[in-house]
Amino acid sequence: MNKVKFSVLLSIYYKEKPEYFRECMESIYSQTVLPDEIVLVEDGRLTDELYEAISDYECRPSEINFVTVKLKKNSGLGLALAEGIKHCSNELVARMDTDDICVPDRFERQLNAFNQNKNLDVVGGYIAEFDVDKEHITAERKVPLNHKEIVSYQRKRDGLNHVSVMFKRRSVLESGNYKSCLLMEDSLLWANMIKNHCHMANLDKVLVYVRTGEDMLKRRGGFDYFLKYREGRKTILRTGTISKSDYFITVAAQFVVCMMPLWMRSLVFKKILRN
Repeated sequence: MNKVKFSVLLSIYYKEKPEYFRECMESIYSQTVLPDEIVLVEDGRLTDELYEAISDYECRPSEINFVTVKLKKNSGLGLALAEGIKHCSNELVARMDTDDICVPDRFERQLNAFNQNKNLDVVGGYIAEFDVDKEHITAERKVPLNHKEIVSYQRKRDGLNHVSVMFKRRSVLESGNYKSCLLMEDSLLWANMIKNHCHMANLDKVLVYVRTGEDMLKRRGGFDYFLKYREGRKTILRTGTISKSDYFITVAAQFVVCMMPLWMRSLVFKKILRN
């Protein structure tokens, strides 16, 4: 395939682990098709260890242009990505988090999808979740493949795995860009892109390995998390892309999950919410 220029957009903050960041970067640098640009948003002040790891890639001889965008204070994922996408110089932009690991041919597969269907605005895929070692997968999150199914699925749960997507920069900006929406920065973006008649698809393949584990499950429980989730869903409701019944059903279900003991929540995530 002809070389298509594209960017990879990431955001990092002080709680990230430098060894995970390095694994993430190496999975980008070892792709079958390399990006020509990585845009990393430093969301507030970082640790010395993270600065050292970032510096290693800024100074690394490579055909990839490594761009850092420094925010003076922690702004949250939505606003960090909103700023970062403005610094992406290519029309196609791939998203991932700084502790994720791409499969070796992730970008090649997504570029092929865009090449085959010029009307696509977003292409995502499945994710495989692991606790410690990506060779020991605990669950997969599979999502609908075609646009119609994604839009329908999005009424209750995200039809796109955010860390797996590649999208057209113009389509994101014309849909209002990322916004601050705690826990649901991606959900709000998908809602606004649906309103803007953007076309979406998923590949039926795992594109990214994602770290989960007990800490993630702990964060997704408790009344405080439920209140944040409810506020996020209210914001989605105001977009007009979900109904009041969608809102009440999902909020009620989330309340039950949040109030479960950790062991039970783990079973729900791995046996019901994942494949």
